[in-house]
Amino acid sequence: MDPQPRPLIATDDPNLLDDLLRLASAASVEVDVARTVERAMRLWTRAPLALVGTDLSPELRAADPPPHPHLVVVCRGEATDTGRREGLLLLPRDEDELAGMFSEAAEDGTAPAPTLAVVGGRGGAGASLLTVALALAGERAGLRTALLDTDPLGCGADVYLGCEGLEQPAGWGDLLHRNGRMRWRDLSPKLPGTSHVSVLTWTRGAGGERPLPVGAVRSALASARSGADLVVADLPRSFDPATRVVLNRADVVFVVIPADVPSVVAATRVADRLREEAPVVRAVVRGAGGELSAEVIAGTLRMPLGADLPPEPGLARTLASGRAPARRSRSPLARFADGVVGALPLPRAVS
Repeated sequence: MDPQPRPLIATDDPNLLDDLLRLASAASVEVDVARTVERAMRLWTRAPLALVGTDLSPELRAADPPPHPHLVVVCRGEATDTGRREGLLLLPRDEDELAGMFSEAAEDGTAPAPTLAVVGGRGGAGASLLTVALALAGERAGLRTALLDTDPLGCGADVYLGCEGLEQPAGWGDLLHRNGRMRWRDLSPKLPGTSHVSVLTWTRGAGGERPLPVGAVRSALASARSGADLVVADLPRSFDPATRVVLNRADVVFVVIPADVPSVVAATRVADRLREEAPVVRAVVRGAGGELSAEVIAGTLRMPLGADLPPEPGLARTLASGRAPARRSRSPLARFADGVVGALPLPRAVS
């Protein structure tokens, strides 16, 4: 049997090699080391991640290897005012980012879990409700679902699910200063949630007024994608580095837009940027009618229409009573979410 593919570190700089091996060890990742271009070329196509030192980079480019989907050039030194050149990471400044890359490369050889992200076209659009609906659809499908609540100003997905009463749950505050790889199977039992949904959010009173550090989000997302069957993320209406990490890796980003002119105007302010950051973006229109149809709204935003959701009778009463939305089979949110999850390519056997 072929050995498990491992990340490749290609450098003959002993100090740089020591730094990269330290980060790999902290992430519990085995790597292949190439101190020459010849050995790097032999390992090139199998490596899920290729980290190349600036000492070998010119010679390796001259050897003309096949394009690598996850190539990063790395060097040691002080940060400069000119910023980071595209594709070049600098140690020690970018240690968190490199640690996250090692964590992602440590997946068990299967494809990462499908990742769905939801963002509101405006504040209060209902993005959190759709996020919870997608997570509950995963639960109905028997999928171990990771719900990542990254909106620092939201009420918390655990509140919508009615599972916020767990004593001393873990949350983002426990991960902000964590180094090394985080295994989802170790973290998820400590999180609030349901039988199949684990919610990573802020613990009450911990504060969530600032964006999350990119390293924490990168590590949590990599862990969830390798340890769960489905990942759903509730995103803020911002493009901070942590939010961009999720947008870049999401299989689909749903933008929730209420069917009124102010909401459409607000959504146009994020539409272009979302298309730049995410590979697939879909509009989810709520309550359309008359001349302002879902098709017109999606066309205005230049997004494919993901759903035209009618008004949901009884939703306000459901939320007021503390019950989770989208649990009823006749709920438009539930029907849409079940359809989305049912159409996903699921790489793992459902257990």
